[in-house]
Amino acid sequence: MSTTAAPALTHESSTGPRTVFLLAHTGRPAAVRSAELVALGLLRSGLDVRVLAAEAADLPLPDTPAVQIVPEASSDVLDGCELLIVLGGDGTLLRGAEFARASGVPMLGVNLGRVGFLAEAERDDLDQVVDRVVTRAYEVEERMTLDVTVHDDGDVIHSDWALNEAAVQKVSPERMLEVVVAIDGRPVTGFGCDGVICATPTGSTAYAFSAGGPVVWPEVEALLMVPIGAHALFAKPLVTTPDSVLAVEVEPHTPDGVLWCDGRRTAELPAGARVEVRRGAVPVRLARLHHASFTDRLVAKFALPVSGWRGAPH
Repeated sequence: MSTTAAPALTHESSTGPRTVFLLAHTGRPAAVRSAELVALGLLRSGLDVRVLAAEAADLPLPDTPAVQIVPEASSDVLDGCELLIVLGGDGTLLRGAEFARASGVPMLGVNLGRVGFLAEAERDDLDQVVDRVVTRAYEVEERMTLDVTVHDDGDVIHSDWALNEAAVQKVSPERMLEVVVAIDGRPVTGFGCDGVICATPTGSTAYAFSAGGPVVWPEVEALLMVPIGAHALFAKPLVTTPDSVLAVEVEPHTPDGVLWCDGRRTAELPAGARVEVRRGAVPVRLARLHHASFTDRLVAKFALPVSGWRGAPH
């Protein structure tokens, strides 16, 4: 992971006004109101705001050239934007990560859901978010991603990526998925299970966490493999180097499986298919407003009991 300071404040670049892309879960009234407050605050400060056409109809935004409305299908939807602000729960933030990765534009998440580890701010922080964006008082860090390929009979039949995890799962509730897992081309073990999660440190507090995997600090560069409901004596979470290649083979005699990337994109896994997961070539860039440690974020997000701690304050 690398962290770089944002550039000094300039209200206009050499190519025109500063532009911020706004993405929100407009199906929720709280998100609509929050998006409106952020957009109006940015517009009052002289910034342009860009929104998707499908969301613009739900947002009460002024009719002004400073509000740019674009179709989602456009390949250059974030061209010229300096920041992507995403308001919503974990699903909306992961949707925003798709835009951020494709464009290289940093994403600043505002949590309107429950946990929201990818978010940097909460709904009560909207004024601060606007102020920090206007003054460029934020830093940008890179988060590791995963590149995922599915092989079948020697051919690559699917390629994908993930910020949190790539999960190989069973399709039939009544039957286990039989798999063999491997690291760097060497088989480790086989077992029947509900699935196997391959995750990044960012994803260690998501699906992998609920499956019993370890919490890994984002600064640690590593890959995780976490079995789901495995029927085996040796089916423990594994942590490997970031340069390792994780593989999950679906046994030929087992029912078909399914691949889920970040719980958003899916592909069928025929019996005999092999899923390979490696460090992604393209990271996701996250904008950060605070220097709070991940330890403090972990305690706050999970409401962990720490009242008995007597250590010296920092």
